[in-house]
Amino acid sequence: MKPEDIQDLKELIEFLKQYQVAEFDLDRGDIKIRLKFNQPEGASARLSDLARVLASVPAAPAYPQASPSAAAPLAAPSAPEPVEELHLVKSPIVGTFYGSPSPGAPAFVNPGDRVEKGQVICIVEAMKLMNEIEADASGEIVKCLVSNGQPIEFGQPLFSIRVG
Repeated sequence: MKPEDIQDLKELIEFLKQYQVAEFDLDRGDIKIRLKFNQPEGASARLSDLARVLASVPAAPAYPQASPSAAAPLAAPSAPEPVEELHLVKSPIVGTFYGSPSPGAPAFVNPGDRVEKGQVICIVEAMKLMNEIEADASGEIVKCLVSNGQPIEFGQPLFSIRVG
C-alpha cells in the first residue's frame, strides 16, 4: 500500500468508529479490507445511519481509471445532515453495470436529473445480453451507487431517488 492509501485507511477507520459501524468490507481491485469493531451492548449502528455514512463517501468515477488499484481519497466527515428517506433502485439481475448506451455516449441519467417511472436509467449486461433497467419510481436521481463496468449482484442498489 502507498502512504496515501494508509492515511486514507486511517481516516476510514476513524470515520467508522465515529459512526459506530460494527463491520465494513472494501474491495477495490487488488485491495481487499475487512474491518470488525467490538461494539458496546446496544450501540450498533442503525440502518439509516449506515445509509448516511455511505452517502457521504465520494462516488466512483463513471469510467474506470487507468490504474484500477489506486484507491480514491476519502472525504473528511462533515457535519451530520438530516436523514431523508430515499428510494433505492435495485438490480433485478446479476451482471455488469453500464450507465450509458455505449462507450463515450452520455449517461442515461445523472444526479439531479428528474426521472419518470419506466424510464431507462442504465443497462445491465448479463450473458452477452444488454438488459435495460427502468426506474421503478418517479423523482430526482440523488446518486449513482455503482461505477461503470462494475460487476453487480441481484438486489444490489444502483441508484437512490428522491421520490416526489
